[in-house]
Amino acid sequence: MSDPLRHAIGQLARFPGIGERTATRLAYWLLRQPPDVAEEIAAGVLALRTGMTRCSTCCNVAGSDPCPICAAPDRDAGLVCVVERPQDVAAIEASGGHRGRYHVLDGAVSPLDGVGPDDLRVRELLARVQRGEVREAVLATDPDVEGDATALYLAALLKPLGVRVTRLAHGISVGTEIEYADKSSVVRALENRREL
Repeated sequence: MSDPLRHAIGQLARFPGIGERTATRLAYWLLRQPPDVAEEIAAGVLALRTGMTRCSTCCNVAGSDPCPICAAPDRDAGLVCVVERPQDVAAIEASGGHRGRYHVLDGAVSPLDGVGPDDLRVRELLARVQRGEVREAVLATDPDVEGDATALYLAALLKPLGVRVTRLAHGISVGTEIEYADKSSVVRALENRREL
């Protein structure tokens, strides 16, 4: 292999979930494409660093500040969905089920990984609450130990400030047969049952 090819494979292998074999396949694929394809891909990757910014309202990454969601006048500014990562915003938006705004924490409380509340964008959320912008916070952190710890921490901070605090329901997903659901999902579904 030539040096540029090895270098390209090494760089592609830096992506999460891309091993050396996949990186090699991608590098050879790029070699078979017209030159403008590699240039467009490179320009797109560079634009991530130069064209993206943090929304000063919700802390999401976007091409503008404020982001399109925070700038949309038809969104409910008082209903804020609190998520761990920017990609969580995209997933919830794809569902079409949330018409409020968001707040991105950039992680979850994880003492074992050295991540505490001060490492998250909690101060920015509290500032929004203190400005009177938030009447309900929907805590949409992951249903794992770190997500639960983060949700409990935020609930303890927000409830005394008069904010309604809700949490996404956890349990058996729609379309899953109970016999195939894992034990923790069944337990969560029972704990989060609701009256009909």
